[in-house]
Amino acid sequence: MSMSVNKKYFKNLILGIVLLAAVSSACGKGSTNTDSSTDQTQTSSQSESSDPITLTLLAYDSFTPSENIFDDFTLETGVKVEIALGGDAGELVTKASLTAGNPQGDVLWGVDNTLLSRAIDADIFSAYKTKNINELDETARNLVSENQVSPVDTGDVCINYDVKWFTDRKIAPPLTLRALTSANYANLLVVPSPISSSPGLAFMLATIAEFGESGWGEYWQQLKQNGLLVVDGWNEAYYTEFSGSSGKGDRPIVVSYGSSPPAEMIYASPKPDTAPTAVAALTCYRQIEFAGVLRGTKHEREAQLLIDYLTGVKFQEDLPLTLFVYPANTKAKLPAEFLKYSLRPELPLQLDPKLIAERRTAWLDTFTDTVLR
Repeated sequence: MSMSVNKKYFKNLILGIVLLAAVSSACGKGSTNTDSSTDQTQTSSQSESSDPITLTLLAYDSFTPSENIFDDFTLETGVKVEIALGGDAGELVTKASLTAGNPQGDVLWGVDNTLLSRAIDADIFSAYKTKNINELDETARNLVSENQVSPVDTGDVCINYDVKWFTDRKIAPPLTLRALTSANYANLLVVPSPISSSPGLAFMLATIAEFGESGWGEYWQQLKQNGLLVVDGWNEAYYTEFSGSSGKGDRPIVVSYGSSPPAEMIYASPKPDTAPTAVAALTCYRQIEFAGVLRGTKHEREAQLLIDYLTGVKFQEDLPLTLFVYPANTKAKLPAEFLKYSLRPELPLQLDPKLIAERRTAWLDTFTDTVLR
């Protein structure tokens, strides 16, 4: 589910990367379960040599926490953290799958519930039960049966609309998925592709959850006939084609997040009296993001300590105003301005991750045949 101050706060999914046969020998099994019952946070973590350890945290491009957020972790453990950005969530999972057992980093942030089964099946992670497990959102942690990863945040992919555009024209905004097929909204909707974008995939899953496997393909055909615009990623959709943000495009309806309006309010200059964008609550799909220790890391113990830090209250409370997501740690407090402008649907659309794993490829084929051809 993620959003940033630098206007790159969401994840995009990229599928279809050419398989690299040269790394297939690195994909052996070997996950280990480690409990966090021993003391983990107060002792300095060092390798057998005297050189200080630096962990590499792999994350999607929109991962932009506060600049000095890892200083306390380094102070407590002696371990430094470097962030390596690598595209969107889908691209991260693809790369990590190809290097499973011989990873390019130590911890991966950002695999979400639309990609979770794919990542677990690829044996990317070394299982670890964080010491904060009982503080984490119960629904989120129940998606992971063997602690392969830990939930770190949640969010909702929703239809957003340009409030002024609809007010000026005295047109009611679309409040449901079905409404988007109305002639009233012809040529107004832009969506990121589910093939190459994480929020795009979440929106496609929302339509499957709403209309069922027998009806969602026809729904997309109706969207296409109504002038749907599909672009590669969320950044292009929101900042280039959408009329309600800085891109000033000509499409007043976009797939974005339930927490996009507070981002528009908090970082707008000058700050408007009310949010320039709004969310259609009945269109939202719940995203849950996870972080995990990469199998094969040379610093597994230190990586486990980093998972504890990422799921702890201090880091979790940094998320709402940097990535514009909800903390997975239930003890983390939400800032007042985030609560004021964000929308949290009571009954978001959802699908079982196992069903997604079984049907995702077929669904994407249907999308391609229906919308892109």
